[in-house]
Amino acid sequence: MVMKVIPISSGRTPAPAFEGGTLRDTLGRSMHDLRISVTDRCNFRCVYCMPREVFDANYTFLPHSAILSFEEIARLARIFVGLGVEKIRLTGGEPLVRRDLHRLVAMLKELDVELTLTTNGSLLAKNAQALAGAGLDRVTVSLDSLDEATFRAMNDVDFPVAKVLESIDAAAAAGLSPVKVNMVVKRGVNDGDILPMAERWRGSGHIARFIEYMDVGSSNGWRMDDVVPSAEVVRRISERWPLEPVGANYAGEVAARKGEAALVAEERASEMIALDEALRELAEISPEQSRIVELRFFGGLTIEETAELMKLSVDKVKRDWTMAKTWLYHELKKGG
Repeated sequence: MVMKVIPISSGRTPAPAFEGGTLRDTLGRSMHDLRISVTDRCNFRCVYCMPREVFDANYTFLPHSAILSFEEIARLARIFVGLGVEKIRLTGGEPLVRRDLHRLVAMLKELDVELTLTTNGSLLAKNAQALAGAGLDRVTVSLDSLDEATFRAMNDVDFPVAKVLESIDAAAAAGLSPVKVNMVVKRGVNDGDILPMAERWRGSGHIARFIEYMDVGSSNGWRMDDVVPSAEVVRRISERWPLEPVGANYAGEVAARKGEAALVAEERASEMIALDEALRELAEISPEQSRIVELRFFGGLTIEETAELMKLSVDKVKRDWTMAKTWLYHELKKGG
């Protein structure tokens, strides 16, 4: 019988100390983009992001005192721009639920960077002109389906497709174009809308972006079976309209672009796919260690809670958790 030994020593190499200059990651990519979340609140309850069963009326959001002021955000942004950041994206939650956001846009525009905003579109139409006037360059709007029933079910607040389309038109009229239109693709829910979405924005001057469904902190019930890989999205669209790869705008860009469509396979989603494969292998080697990883990583349980649930000693869970993590690290590293 062939035995597989799980190493217990880590092969991690510590990152070098920062000595000033442009920020770069361990792959040598400069920190080009900075995302700033201006609020943790949202007026949608999208099933893949802020599901109602988690973010209900009893959910505790951050108190006002814990939210950075516009002045604090501008100060931090100035520091990051000094370290090489060239693009700032304002996000949330839904950023436009924060009052007078155009004031922050005007403050950040003084930094001479590309300034963009990601929104669900519900409040964009009435704010587009003010945002453009303050210096916003572009917007990205979330629209997960053109089918009315599907979209209302996915945003879970009964918000209509037509209102989002109006906001996209308003943004374009204000000069915030090309508008990027994001569609999070979830198998069995809205993957049948990939071609209609591609057709709707084909030749429009706007950019359709198809995003792999991903885990967002163990709150959305993520399962590998729900993921439509970007390669499958490319294949489906290419069968109707042949696509050609388009080069990245800069090193480390998130989206892989194909003609007028962009396939956003976030690193998090790709990592989860690789992790799922590694966990399947670990389950064959040591079902117990695999279960510990699932409870700790996906379930968010503590060592003590895992030990109690599995009826194991705390020391054993600690030991197996460390061994499993180390083995998974080496497996994922082998796969690139």
